[in-house]
Amino acid sequence: MAVEYVETRAVPLRDLSPYPGNAKRGDVPAIQQSLRKTGQYRSLVVRDTGNALIVLAGNHTLKALKANGEKTARCEVITCTDADARRINLADNRLSELGTFDDDALAELLQAMADDGGLDGTGYTTADLDQLLADDDAATSAAIEGDADQGDDDHGLWGVIVTCANEDEQVELLDRLSAEGRHVRALIT
Repeated sequence: MAVEYVETRAVPLRDLSPYPGNAKRGDVPAIQQSLRKTGQYRSLVVRDTGNALIVLAGNHTLKALKANGEKTARCEVITCTDADARRINLADNRLSELGTFDDDALAELLQAMADDGGLDGTGYTTADLDQLLADDDAATSAAIEGDADQGDDDHGLWGVIVTCANEDEQVELLDRLSAEGRHVRALIT
């Protein structure tokens, strides 16, 4: 039997059971904070066995919803075999860990959130943002120094870091240097 979607519905938390033997240990307080900030933006995936509603994906969200005093959860209800239930639970707990981050894009998103009211509910802290920015600055400095060591005055690649008074000045400078054919990027610290 294939996995079959049944419906999406609000299910009372008292009717949901966590997946037995779920191996993941999630950060329930971080999920609670996210739920308080943005609400439940992702459904739990729930298997209807005919006798019970078992949470296959979202077990720690279930715990966080209960801890926050919620009464229901939005659920994607499915039917499936025991083997598919195990596969869904394992995949949900593992697949996101296999991905990587574009650190520049992540730093940009975090900086925008920090500027737009803070990082609460994201799972990130200002220390995480500061570390990303410091790592980027160190990588830029190392690249500039490494490139400078590889060439002579006529053929080397040289870098310059310019501090601007404000964002408008930075945008104007980036546009002007780009128009001159220079390779430029913004660093926000």
